Amino acid sequence: MLLFGIIQAAGWPIWPLLLCSVLALALIIERFYNLRGSVVLPPTLLKDVLAFSSNGLPRSESIGHIQSSSALGEVISSGLLLLQAKPMCTKEEFVSEMQASGRRVAAKLERYLNTLGSIASAAPLLGLFGTVVGMIEIFGSQTPGSGNPAQLAHGISVALYNTAFGLIIAIPSLVAWRYLRSRVDNFVVELEIAAERMVHHFFTQRSGTPKP
Repeated sequence: MLLFGIIQAAGWPIWPLLLCSVLALALIIERFYNLRGSVVLPPTLLKDVLAFSSNGLPRSESIGHIQSSSALGEVISSGLLLLQAKPMCTKEEFVSEMQASGRRVAAKLERYLNTLGSIASAAPLLGLFGTVVGMIEIFGSQTPGSGNPAQLAHGISVALYNTAFGLIIAIPSLVAWRYLRSRVDNFVVELEIAAERMVHHFFTQRSGTPKP
């Protein structure tokens, strides 16, 4: 009941802010769930694949399972599928395929982050818009020689509540966006390191030189 009373006092400009709050919360939950370390970078996957592939490439079924297991698995499987289709591919071709897969995976990891960042930027502006609407109502209620206290109080409520709601939405959204952005950047670095290890493993193995 208290929340409903606040929404009524804030007036119609609060509705876009409420929509932004629901959307931001949904995006934050979705991104935190899908950017878990176990989903993106299973700790033993690369080590297991390198150990298993020392005696030959995995079968297609195993590569498909690796591909669907995680973001790292998607990058690893792209190299394995290329070697399976073209065993004598050059190192440049292998690196190019891994880089292309890495870019696709990075785009998936960054999904919805721009939307969350836009909400963090837009929420204060929507709050400011509500403030302006409230101020217009305040000045509109004042006529020469008389005043409307109820209209004045309503205008003040619209102005203050919308300002507060805009900040309440923007601050957590901005903090979440910055944290998730940093998390994705760290994941991308780890994926690049994994790709380099894949290149080193397979082309050292092909050349027959001992691995350090």
